[in-house]
Amino acid sequence: MSGHKYKGYTNDGRPLKIAFDVNGDDTPHLPDKHDVKPSTPRYTGVGKGLCFMSFGSGSSGNCAYLGTPRGGILIDAGIREPVKYHRKKKNPEKQDVLTLDQAFAELERNGVSPDMVKGVLLTHAHQDHMRCLYDAVKRCRCSVYCTMGVMAQLLQRTRISGRISDYHVPIFKEIPFRILDMEITPFETLHDVKSVGFSIEYEGETFVVGSDMGSITPRAAHYMSRANYLMIECDYDLKTLEEGGYSEFLKARVKKENGHLDNAVAAEFVAQNYHEGLHYVFLCHLSEKNNTPELALSVMRNALEARGFTVGDGSNAASQRNRNIQICALPRYTASDWYVLA
Repeated sequence: MSGHKYKGYTNDGRPLKIAFDVNGDDTPHLPDKHDVKPSTPRYTGVGKGLCFMSFGSGSSGNCAYLGTPRGGILIDAGIREPVKYHRKKKNPEKQDVLTLDQAFAELERNGVSPDMVKGVLLTHAHQDHMRCLYDAVKRCRCSVYCTMGVMAQLLQRTRISGRISDYHVPIFKEIPFRILDMEITPFETLHDVKSVGFSIEYEGETFVVGSDMGSITPRAAHYMSRANYLMIECDYDLKTLEEGGYSEFLKARVKKENGHLDNAVAAEFVAQNYHEGLHYVFLCHLSEKNNTPELALSVMRNALEARGFTVGDGSNAASQRNRNIQICALPRYTASDWYVLA
């Protein structure tokens, strides 16, 4: 294990308590020219609190939904655009990578219409996180929430419309803002481009996104260690990476402290920072060539069980419910289950 990537410590620092409401009225900003009529909040999904679904997690594409009865947000928008791709796929599984149309069909099936999506939170400007961003904000007629640094890098990408800046609401690291009834705090993550994670609080419950990071910095750990629901990167297994077919340059890039996160490092962090309020851990961004869901889950489970915690598989089966913690590996190319969290 790369010892420099995470070391246990006690961090009593508190986030900045400067908060702002978007437009001051608890609704997200939109340019006047969109002339959007307010929608009536509706919710027909199971549960009355936080609900979560992933539409793909990995180097092929990343997008997830987190919502409450009033509506919700997308976290990244890197799945396929709403068009048909005709090139042949070497991996048959990749033929099932969701399009934006299919992602919204999954949301509709769970009672969430496009007008209930009130914003897209963008972690960073890599293609697998922003591929269909412009199409998503146009469909939902919502805003893009990202830092100025992320937006600057986004506008340098050739496959994104310059008009995306019309939808941009600037956010700032460790300064909370609100979308609907969720208070969201961005925090810096260590990746090879400008990148942030998100701590999202709703009625005392906190969902934290910590993806695409090579190491867990003290400020990232501050937020991630306080999560009730944690989405954490488990990109690669070190042995598989070192023995695999990647070039030495690419192996070094993945292993760098601003690269991606090793299964063992993620598992060590979760096990050392377990608390009774941590209910679910979602393993995300699993490498296709350097990891497997079974391996990532096994490493995480072993680390937790070594400290005496009981671990469930997140299935909600009767035999799995009375466990200290639930762990799930998010599918790389398809939709996850619809998780009713709180």
